[in-house]
Amino acid sequence: MTPGAYDAVILAGGAARRLGGVDKPALRVGGRALLDRVLDACRGAGRTVVVGPRRPTVRPVRWAREEPPGGGPVAAVDAGVRQTTAPLVLVLSADLPFLTPETVRALLDGIEGAGGGQGTEGVRATGGSQATEGTDATVGIQATGGVQATGGVQGIEGTVLIDSDGREQPLVAAYRAEPLRREIALLATEHGGLGGLPLRLLVSELALARLQHPTASFDCDTWEDITTARARIREHGHVLDEWIAAVKAELGIDLDVDTAALLDLARDAAHGVARPAAPLTTFLVGYAAAQKGGGPEELAAATEKAAALAARWAEEQ
Repeated sequence: MTPGAYDAVILAGGAARRLGGVDKPALRVGGRALLDRVLDACRGAGRTVVVGPRRPTVRPVRWAREEPPGGGPVAAVDAGVRQTTAPLVLVLSADLPFLTPETVRALLDGIEGAGGGQGTEGVRATGGSQATEGTDATVGIQATGGVQATGGVQGIEGTVLIDSDGREQPLVAAYRAEPLRREIALLATEHGGLGGLPLRLLVSELALARLQHPTASFDCDTWEDITTARARIREHGHVLDEWIAAVKAELGIDLDVDTAALLDLARDAAHGVARPAAPLTTFLVGYAAAQKGGGPEELAAATEKAAALAARWAEEQ
């Protein structure tokens, strides 16, 4: 997708009553604030608007507040959308620890008809049809207002994530900006304002594609949810990727890391030279790559040279 083709609106207000009123977006999962994790997932946005109290963030954003203060999610979406200019708007809550850039792309692609990624399947449906079953990401169409549609056709006004129970999550969604603004204006006229209105009123008249994902829809509303999220990222199949992502975010770098190659290098240095050689070698490889420009090709070249040296060293034993 062309850089800047979409803007992002992140809702980071709310009272967090089920969490005892704590500052939920600032709670950490995997060493990173929930809000920062969401900001990382939508880092491709041309403009990012956070609706809520100002706070330190991992990257620059615009700030907005809903009117009236504490006026609910529809008022918050309106406040954020007012500061966007792109034709597509990504609307997210700030408590999504497992949202990834890949899922964000699938939401946006669902509007444009590019499909939803691996495991995508188009279906025909009307009204409140059930979400289709899928493994990683499954896209179907919910066509409201009597419209029938299949995946990738014109007329789709947004893509909404479906949770594991088949429920739509309108705060994990991508929308065409103009239909979203249209519905906001209609609601404001019909109800004399947006305060206190439920989100279902905002999206009920939009023609939406539906994206089902097993983890991206997980949000943190309770302390039990926070505990579950913290435990999940430490599972064997996820912990290394989560740690690498956390380190890159902390250091402010955006680099595709060939984890397998670096681990092989560390193993060879530890076994062929000495155990302390593993972390020292990988550090030197990173430093050398940075001296040459710091891109993926430079890192791969430095890794290959160090791996060859470790092999030659081991041959002499």
